Amino acid sequence: MPNSSGELASSEAILSRDSVGSVSKESRLRFPHAMAGYFCAGVDFLVIIVSSILGCTIYRAFSGQVVSNFDAFALAGSVAAILYLWMAHAAGFYQFGSIVSSHAVYRKIINRWLVVGLLLALLAFLLKVGAIFSRGSIVTFVALTATALPVARWAVTRAIKGVVSEGLLAGRRAVLVGSRDELAALDGEQLLKDFGLSEIDRLALPSPSLSTMQLTRSELSVLNLAMESARQEGAEAIVLAVSWSESRRLELIRERMRASPLPVQLLPDRIVRGLTRNLTFAWQPNFAIEIKRGPLSRVEHILKRVFDVVGALALLLLLWPPILIAAIAIKLDSAGPVLFRQRRNGFNAKQFRILKFRTMTVTEDADKVVQATRFDRRVTRVGRHLRRLSVDELPQLFNVLKGDMSLVGPRPHALVHDIQYGEIMSDYAFRHHVKPGITGWAQVNGFRGETRQVEQMQRRVELDLWYINNWSLLLDLKILLRTCIEVASARNAY
Repeated sequence: MPNSSGELASSEAILSRDSVGSVSKESRLRFPHAMAGYFCAGVDFLVIIVSSILGCTIYRAFSGQVVSNFDAFALAGSVAAILYLWMAHAAGFYQFGSIVSSHAVYRKIINRWLVVGLLLALLAFLLKVGAIFSRGSIVTFVALTATALPVARWAVTRAIKGVVSEGLLAGRRAVLVGSRDELAALDGEQLLKDFGLSEIDRLALPSPSLSTMQLTRSELSVLNLAMESARQEGAEAIVLAVSWSESRRLELIRERMRASPLPVQLLPDRIVRGLTRNLTFAWQPNFAIEIKRGPLSRVEHILKRVFDVVGALALLLLLWPPILIAAIAIKLDSAGPVLFRQRRNGFNAKQFRILKFRTMTVTEDADKVVQATRFDRRVTRVGRHLRRLSVDELPQLFNVLKGDMSLVGPRPHALVHDIQYGEIMSDYAFRHHVKPGITGWAQVNGFRGETRQVEQMQRRVELDLWYINNWSLLLDLKILLRTCIEVASARNAY
């Protein structure tokens, strides 16, 4: 039996997960749901170009004209396709919910295409290209495409629904948290169709307490479990299914979720979803509100990752001679391994093993890790030079290539120090909202090496959070350049 209220709350949270139902994990290959929109747009593009060539050719053949200028027909079709795709995208035709909707959008497709046809006729008139594109050619092209686009949409919808039914389409990996009645009204297929989400875990919140001033211990336990599950399962988002009338509760949940670097979305509740089932809105997908965004967007994550991989490879090619010399010197200088491995917390506090050249006679990775101090006797002869020039950090370039670290970011601390400072500073955990870095904004601003006082760590955390909130590729490049100057000065390096 649980011997404390904390253990009881944790047990209730686990029971809440089990009673709602676990999500089965499949190892089969699945495609991102966003590909459905790209596939549909690609089919429309090809249909319009083929219809342009075919329509103009048919008209010329029946009117007794010479059939030629296929490249001009293809160019006209490309212009029309770009116009149509722009209008269709703005209308939401390529959103997943619209593609698999049971309510046909064929009339809206035809209406958008007829507008494009009018624009195309106006362009032909203004550019005076009647010799190539006669009125008959344009009318034939527009009529043929007006028939082909709905047929193509019907075929794409059937194909995508088949893929969904086979379980071959995956949405954004999400942990679902909510009240029992809201969760009971949501199944996996609806989450994928309406919101583009693949549920990897779901946890039920206990009934709200009478007090609205703070969350109960049981509610906090469920939210903590959700963040832990998201961390372990590699979720891309945490999704809330809570009644919109519980505004105070939502605000408290949002505040607690600030500890996670993942975006947090709020799904429309049953009442709102019931309103959107009206036929007037049925062709549009449901919407979710992002009540907390991640520190970096998906595009920014990709840009930073490309920058890291290219930069790490370039630095390894450039610095392989000192890396090799350092490894040989360590082996000749003292007994022990060349590389030092220690557990650290990475993005979303997920643990990894950091690589460094061994510079001490000890390799601590336990409940007590003592920071290196000036004239520390544990530092070897070779290690003292490596630390002064920061050569001991170069193996972390392999951590960058592996994806555990970034070239620039908050420096990762030993696990025991994370626990120690996390209990003292309420905003310390926010450092894990991005990947840790080999160098960082705090390091180039004088906070490198030992932190003797809590105030020094507090200032380092403030600088790290400023970096997270103001990230850009130019800032990363600036920090790397300033790091070269900082290394040359050997300030606080021992």
